[in-house]
Amino acid sequence: MNYYSLNQEAEKSTFKNAVIKGIAPDKGLYFPENITALPKSFYDNIDNLSYSEIAFEAIKQFISPDIPEDTLKTIVEETLSFDFPIVKLNDNISTLELFHGPTMAFKDVGARFMARCLGYFNQNNNKEVTVLVATSGDTGGAVANGFLGVKGVNVVILYPSGKVSDIQEKQLTTLGENIKALEVNGTFDDCQAMVKTAFLDETLTCNMQLTSANSINVARWLPQLFYFMFAYKQLHNKHKHMVFSVPSGNFGNICAGMMAQQLGLPIKHFVASNNANNVVTRYLISQLYEPKPSVQTISNAMDVGAPSNFIRIQEIYKNSFDKLKENLSSYSFSDEQTKEAMLEIFNNYNYVADPHGAVGYLGCKAYLKEHPEAHCVFLETAHPTKFLDIVEEVIKEEQTLPKQIQSVIGKEKESISISTYEDLKSFLLE
Repeated sequence: MNYYSLNQEAEKSTFKNAVIKGIAPDKGLYFPENITALPKSFYDNIDNLSYSEIAFEAIKQFISPDIPEDTLKTIVEETLSFDFPIVKLNDNISTLELFHGPTMAFKDVGARFMARCLGYFNQNNNKEVTVLVATSGDTGGAVANGFLGVKGVNVVILYPSGKVSDIQEKQLTTLGENIKALEVNGTFDDCQAMVKTAFLDETLTCNMQLTSANSINVARWLPQLFYFMFAYKQLHNKHKHMVFSVPSGNFGNICAGMMAQQLGLPIKHFVASNNANNVVTRYLISQLYEPKPSVQTISNAMDVGAPSNFIRIQEIYKNSFDKLKENLSSYSFSDEQTKEAMLEIFNNYNYVADPHGAVGYLGCKAYLKEHPEAHCVFLETAHPTKFLDIVEEVIKEEQTLPKQIQSVIGKEKESISISTYEDLKSFLLE
């Protein structure tokens, strides 16, 4: 599979090169040259396939021939070493739990998959690769865990000071070894802008090999399409009109779901559930795409004012607003509405949702008002104890910490404070 830049001014790239480079030389995101739908028989027989078999068949066209099939199967099996259960709340709403991995966030899948791909590409290479990643919360921990100890790979994580939860911060600042955390005096958008600037800085790129582990990287982004296929496997015999409500920040997850749909997965519709950072919600009303500085909310992983992956979504629909709107709805919810939803889910269904999942639940409810025949699945993207102070304040019940969280609570944070791009550049050159 070849990849092209969405800025249309760079040469086509192999999967390997797209993973290692992260972003194209013309500053564009990479996109697969072809998308071939899987045969109907694949979906007819999906009940007989394991998660690893489903994922391998779905992803292999995007990887071949850069990774041999036997190696790719191993990468997929190692990536998917935990469960993805569906929990039914009522006849019209279910949740897909994506937090059963090592850092208890949906980004574990993409981070683990990318780390193994990059490890394979780097196995006979003496030149080190520096993975540079900005995080609004969960990406940092997932990438740190996924790349910990990978030969020839150094990881530098930028996160906004005071704008991630305590547990999220512990997960990305306590591992040591080849993982370094930079605490940025600013927002996630500032972190993301620094990362993008670094990729275009010839002083850096001539002295070191940089790549990204944000969802701008194809190896981080594409494996997220697995989730939607796993949900379909569990629900298709019960619900034909299946809709997904995706808590959306950088829009990589929902974009991957749309890629699953392009592969033939029978998904009826998508809902982009936003917090106050609602550039896409506003776009679907006004047709004006106007990124704005992000604002801080209790669903911090979605605090993104300029979502990188929206350009990929536009590419899927060939920049047709009408075609996009046929397949995507979007709603925006305040922190107060999010807290009310968390309490409603707990009181009515005895289920504890994190703030991001609660925004997804609200998206389901909004969509179902106009489409009561649908079954809406919201993605529960992180374990609620990653947002312990908010969750316990809302539901008034003490939560037991899972072992993945307990393992980092007592560790000491190690981070370096920076304020400007020049601070980042100096750190990387040193």
